[in-house]
Amino acid sequence: MAKIVLGIGASHSPLMALEGKRWAERAADDRRNQPLNTPDGRYMSYDQLAAETGSPWKADATEERFLALEAASQAALDRLASELEAAAPDVVLIVGDDQGELFSAANMPALGVFYGAEVVMHPRKITDATPAWVMTVSKQYAMDAAHVFPGSPDVARAIIAGLIEREFDVGAYSRVDRPKELGFGHAYGFIIARLFRGRSIPVVPVLLNTYFPPNVPTPKRCYDLGRALREVVSTEPSDARVAVAASGGLSHFVVDEELDRGIVAAIRTGDNTALSRLPAHKLIAGSSEILNWVVAAGMVEGLANKWIDYYPIRRTPAGTGIGVAFSAWG
Repeated sequence: MAKIVLGIGASHSPLMALEGKRWAERAADDRRNQPLNTPDGRYMSYDQLAAETGSPWKADATEERFLALEAASQAALDRLASELEAAAPDVVLIVGDDQGELFSAANMPALGVFYGAEVVMHPRKITDATPAWVMTVSKQYAMDAAHVFPGSPDVARAIIAGLIEREFDVGAYSRVDRPKELGFGHAYGFIIARLFRGRSIPVVPVLLNTYFPPNVPTPKRCYDLGRALREVVSTEPSDARVAVAASGGLSHFVVDEELDRGIVAAIRTGDNTALSRLPAHKLIAGSSEILNWVVAAGMVEGLANKWIDYYPIRRTPAGTGIGVAFSAWG
């Protein structure tokens, strides 16, 4: 029987693919971007946020602090890459979200599983107006071209069938049409490019709509999905060694440290009830990627959390940025 041998979670923020001395470039975009999601579920401009908070995080938004956080984050990513290498999985199930790379408002499924043999990446469009940091990050996301990575059709088909038996309605996808225009996005490319260390490991992409209402699954539904995925994998007739990776999160684009630390504590202690009852009104925009971790936590229920690191990264005095987390179960 197939077996889950490892669970990992990793933030995929552009900061994780960009040198710390360049984080200020991303911070400049915070000031220009349209409404930012706040910890209480509102949206506002940077100027409004700065006026409301009083910009108390000037000491955090310095190059010295950025370099220290870069070093800590990269060390955690290296540790995850080593965990994955030691586990030697036959297939990696990546739980991520699509942000207009493969789907659009014309068709945005709540849940999908890819069962094709070729996972084709979405080549990011670069124009004269594209910030320089985006071009650097695109390569680290494997989105600088239509890269092709191996899928795992047999395992994916078994997962789709098993989820349907467990009353989950699953979108199923076997190919990427128009690969010069569409493809898999950074949630998948970052895990492969940063953590696989050049190895060709088949992947099963699980696509969760976290970003775009009205059909975003609830935290409880996401946890139940993880449990169902675990059951399906455990009954899959092959002897495949399966790793699961949660991609994204935690809170952004305004750091919600209280929310993040509650999630970290729940993961560390295995408090599944807390993860199932996360406040949905806070899981919007970038913070919605926390749902990918909830699915993964359901999948690894029963495995001990080996370690989890968390760093609140505030790029600006007003508190814009991201809470990054890295964790392993096994």
